[in-house]
Amino acid sequence: MVKATNKAVVFLKSPDEYPIPGEHLGFVEDRELDQELNDNEVLTRNLYISLDPYLRNRMKGATASYIGRFSAGQPIDNLAVAEVITSKNPKVPVGSIVVGFLGWEEYTRVPASNPLRIIEGARESKIPLSFYVGVLGMPGLTAYGSFFEIGKPKAGETIFISAASGAVGQIVGQLARLKGLRVIGSAGSDDKVEYLLKTLKFDAAFNYKKGDILESLRAAAPEGIDIYYENVGGETLEAALEVFNDHGRIIACGMISGYNLATPYGIKNLFLIVTKRLKMEGFVVNDFSDEVRERFEKEVRAWLLEGKIVYKEDIAVGLENTPEAFVGMLQGKNFGKAAVKIADL
Repeated sequence: MVKATNKAVVFLKSPDEYPIPGEHLGFVEDRELDQELNDNEVLTRNLYISLDPYLRNRMKGATASYIGRFSAGQPIDNLAVAEVITSKNPKVPVGSIVVGFLGWEEYTRVPASNPLRIIEGARESKIPLSFYVGVLGMPGLTAYGSFFEIGKPKAGETIFISAASGAVGQIVGQLARLKGLRVIGSAGSDDKVEYLLKTLKFDAAFNYKKGDILESLRAAAPEGIDIYYENVGGETLEAALEVFNDHGRIIACGMISGYNLATPYGIKNLFLIVTKRLKMEGFVVNDFSDEVRERFEKEVRAWLLEGKIVYKEDIAVGLENTPEAFVGMLQGKNFGKAAVKIADL
């Protein structure tokens, strides 16, 4: 048996509000790693890990996420890009660059039951490896699949996107522009709003921390909205319901404003869903068909290479900085897709 030590970020216990590094998330420098692989297992050297809001729900108790609650003392796991350094899986040879669910740790022993996807041509590609946990990964498919399959957009309609400069929102906005919609976004700082307007070419945007959200949205959408891409919940959802046109669609991706509150904000005007005949649909990324995934990979990759889509990232460096970066993302301190670089290729 060949053993080594492994640095990792582990889950300690469930937080009631925002996680606290050292209390709810721990950084361990000497976690034991058994490198003796069984048949069809691989050992990865992890390069980039994704930080996503849904992970907060996996830290809850009885109300844990649909994916399953984290186990105390075990590494957090999420989408990551890695290099295969040892393999007993003939389909995943040594040297492969892969993407899959891996631990927040330097090295992961990956069982045969955990599928990894090889990124073909990764070493030669102009596309950054970090994009495979962002615009070409789960956030990208989330944006693409839900926008087209649930939103059913039509040219000339108006879409409002909350958390519009984030991992998913910035993609949705650019897809909407490509398809001829009027695009409105909200974000939590003036520099994020400037990015939406000047770089992503949104038609209107506002800082939800300045002034009344409902008044800001009405000013940005004087003729109402037809689609709301929901990332926030709370007062922003309440405002969107007021401004909706009849027969609008709500794409319910997330409601981050309530993830870290003991008592989330209570929406007071849900009856407008009835009177305006609105459709509100939630989803998880695994809902989308293989055909949608294939179309997403082909189209978004092409749009990136053609410069029709750009993607902003906020990448922390060093595994030891992951707990603080994760909490910062939950607090909206990140500007773009939040991720952590563990190592160079």
